[in-house]
Amino acid sequence: MINKQENIDQNGRDNPFYGIPFSVDSFRNMPFRRLGFSGLKVPNIGLGTWKIGYPEKGDGSRINEKKAFEIFDKAVDLGVTLWDTANRYNNASGNSERVIGRWLKVNPRQRRNVILATKLAGTMDGVTPNHCGLSRANIVESVKASLERLQVSYIDLLYFHVFDNNTSVEESLASIEDLVRQGVIRYFGVSNFTETQLRSYQQAVPGHSIRSRIAVVQNQFDLLDGERPPYQGVLEFAAKNQMSFIAWSPLAKGLLSDRYLNTENIKAGDRLFDEGKIKAGWPVPHHKTLLHLSTLSMRWGFTLTQLAIAYMLTLPGMGPIITSSSNTRQLAENAEAGRMVLADDQKEQITAIITKHEHHEP
Repeated sequence: MINKQENIDQNGRDNPFYGIPFSVDSFRNMPFRRLGFSGLKVPNIGLGTWKIGYPEKGDGSRINEKKAFEIFDKAVDLGVTLWDTANRYNNASGNSERVIGRWLKVNPRQRRNVILATKLAGTMDGVTPNHCGLSRANIVESVKASLERLQVSYIDLLYFHVFDNNTSVEESLASIEDLVRQGVIRYFGVSNFTETQLRSYQQAVPGHSIRSRIAVVQNQFDLLDGERPPYQGVLEFAAKNQMSFIAWSPLAKGLLSDRYLNTENIKAGDRLFDEGKIKAGWPVPHHKTLLHLSTLSMRWGFTLTQLAIAYMLTLPGMGPIITSSSNTRQLAENAEAGRMVLADDQKEQITAIITKHEHHEP
């Protein structure tokens, strides 16, 4: 039993942090890992908010505010506290950011727990040539607009959504330097960059401070197709250069899940069905590989999705796995994968299936 007198700080107030360790490496039993070279720790599993918005307004989203709030509440409970968004999500409406902002307004004490990541570069908040790209003008104005939608005073991680061939790297990085110095953003990353483009940024960094060093690169990657042209080699480059690689669409738009194994069960509401990529009774891409991976997952007592996530977390250079969740059940399934530790023989069996797939199955 804690002695009440010992639970009093020097000012005589109750100390709610009495007994908490000096440092921790997890939150709500979710392991955290470093983000690239930085000291920022992020959970193994993050939350993608690409389809969160206001579908009733025709923005193309799939998850409305009420359901999103339920997902956000559960995410904090599970330690899934890296939330990934972008200003252009949902038809350049800004609604993904707006929904997050409304939740944070209701839950202001969670701001320090939630690690917010957003992106800029594409045309947004206007239609002139100065409403897109990576010029100082667009970077500064886009960050300002995102802060307003998110209803926060700073962004934890800001991405350049794409490379800009029309603006000098030095101008873009100088803008990041200024924003970090002002405390408006804290860490910097890039998305959809090739290895050559990453090198061009690296070469410019010596003229700047650590404030504009790339901590993370977010590119498309999944176990079935790996890195697509022209982005091959970025994962390896990230691993060698103290950058975290974050995969977008790590589950191949849901293909790496049990729901598509039986083609007769595919129906409306399944993302690939709704997007016209798969129909009931159609041959599913990579079906043989999916069946082999599913056999392993069932043998080991978890889902195909969890197998894919747990394995990806073991890849050199891989940062957190950011997945979208349509409901709290999916979120809990993904979060559990972030706590799994695969044995060496399990990793070897998965690797063998993926390697065979790369050489034989289209």
